Amino acid sequence: MTDYSPRLKKPLAALTFAAIGVVYGDIGTSPLYAAKETFNPAHGIPLTTPNILGGLSTIFWALMIVVSLKYVVLMMRAANEGEGGIMALLALASSAVKSRPRSYSLIMVLGVLGASLFYGDAVLTPAISVLSAIEGLEIGTAEFKPYVLPIAVGVVIALFALQRKGTSLVGALFGPVAVLWFLAIAALGIRGITRAPEVLWALNPLHALAFVTQHGWSSFVVLGSVLLAFTGAEALYADMGHFGKAPIRIAWFGLVLPALVLNYFGQGALLIANAGALVNPFYLLAPDWALYPMVGLATAATVIASQATISGTYSLTKQAIQLDLMPRMDVTQTSAGEIGQIYIRGANWALFFVIIAAIIGFGSSSKLASAYGVAVSGTMLVTTILTFYVVRFAWGYNLLLSLTAAAFFLVIDAAFFASSLLKIVQGGWFPLALAAIMFTVMTTWHRGREMVAVRYKETGIPVDVFLNSLTQNPPLRVPETAVFMTVNRDTMPHALLRNFACNHVLHERVVLLTVIIANVPWVASSQRIEIEPLSHGFHRLIIRYGFMDRPDISQAIELCGKYGLVLEPSHTWFLLSRATIIPRPGKGMAPWRERLFSAMVRNAHTAGDYFNVPTAQVIELGAKVDI
Repeated sequence: MTDYSPRLKKPLAALTFAAIGVVYGDIGTSPLYAAKETFNPAHGIPLTTPNILGGLSTIFWALMIVVSLKYVVLMMRAANEGEGGIMALLALASSAVKSRPRSYSLIMVLGVLGASLFYGDAVLTPAISVLSAIEGLEIGTAEFKPYVLPIAVGVVIALFALQRKGTSLVGALFGPVAVLWFLAIAALGIRGITRAPEVLWALNPLHALAFVTQHGWSSFVVLGSVLLAFTGAEALYADMGHFGKAPIRIAWFGLVLPALVLNYFGQGALLIANAGALVNPFYLLAPDWALYPMVGLATAATVIASQATISGTYSLTKQAIQLDLMPRMDVTQTSAGEIGQIYIRGANWALFFVIIAAIIGFGSSSKLASAYGVAVSGTMLVTTILTFYVVRFAWGYNLLLSLTAAAFFLVIDAAFFASSLLKIVQGGWFPLALAAIMFTVMTTWHRGREMVAVRYKETGIPVDVFLNSLTQNPPLRVPETAVFMTVNRDTMPHALLRNFACNHVLHERVVLLTVIIANVPWVASSQRIEIEPLSHGFHRLIIRYGFMDRPDISQAIELCGKYGLVLEPSHTWFLLSRATIIPRPGKGMAPWRERLFSAMVRNAHTAGDYFNVPTAQVIELGAKVDI
């Protein structure tokens, strides 16, 4: 059986080159809109030289503190067997506080909330990135304005149409295009700085302090636009397992950060020299002959940013399914060599339609910017809280140090999040609505599954009681092997009980199979299988996977022979239970949530298909479950 590892062993230079394209696509395209929105006159801050220096200084120090210090230096230490991201962090934090029920419940809620907010970010990143790139056409001539939306929609359609074929072709271009993009924006930034070199005074943090304190309410409002400069910071942590810490850190400090700072300062210098350039300071940095090439390059860069977000959505959805937070879906492996390259049809087209709705509904990158920050800052806030539990309980640091470190970042994250909430009416409601929908889906599914498990346990027969009954009344045994999947190891599977009650026979050999998803990303082949012989030809088989593994029962049972349980595929039958949920008033959840759970169960992928059980050997038995 293949023992998947988080990433292929590649030279450091190759990993760094690849990380530039995959990891930094989102934050790398922020200059298209972040500076423009920061200096938006609607905030009530005049476009004067001191204010321009203050805005640039705020962006610079936000990049240094939030991205460089929090994510690149500190968050990458919070690795779960080498993996990062909100789900890996959730698994790490929840494992650390298992003995603390209240903390565990809080962490689970926060983790689901953070994942829900990520879906809002996943919708807005492609929408605002592609739209802001195409809007550069308007700088060349106003005649392009009516075509901006159709072109942006066309780019998104083409991108999503290619997803089912895998991302290897697009991925091969990620590195070279991203490197060219960062070199280009750095060059444009240098060109702009030469027009007003005094812009370099923005490196002084006193300018940032003045900008965020001397304009009263406007200083607070503008933070919601400053945070657009570091959208995509979560990707640094989420993609750690694919590339490792060193390549991501080298790429950030060696190319990405300098290029971003130069470009932002270049835009600021342009605004000092010509306030009218605020209409689109990014594209107006470019000489006339370079405008359309830059539009083309920006479009390619935003496709990269969008692809990274889409792939991240697939990965998060798969992890949520594994952790029993979402219904099973059809997960297709699109690469034989890269375990991280997957395609989830349901997630793909749901994401596509919502992105198209966002592009058409908002109509411009400026309007989308009002909606963008809520999801980003909310996810960062959740990450900081979860990290506190990891630092305190998993790493064992003293309470004062843990609280001090968490409080420092919590104040910053909370300030940005609170500022972004001011834009709820202008569009911030959109990602919050998406997050609320996803939060409801995940919590309903998780709670419903718990209720079904409890119901099965209440109505089930303990394994030892059933086996003892066979001694007193031996049933007729028929040849071959029957495998019954069960969630609860202490009770007999309902499929077995129903089959026995109907046919009054048992197979010569019966295997009680339980699949366990551990709170680690990967489980090695040597730790995959656990077999316990029981009496009367019964065996208990436990197969363990990590939340990033690809469950494959067909491959796993091949390992059983090494542990004394030989399962011949042609003589082994898998009898699976397919539940029909019957909502009952006055139990468990609200009636509407019970109906939602019932609908999700009906439309979920079958256990046989999801776990890759041999189709020709599967027999499904229906069962009604009251909740």
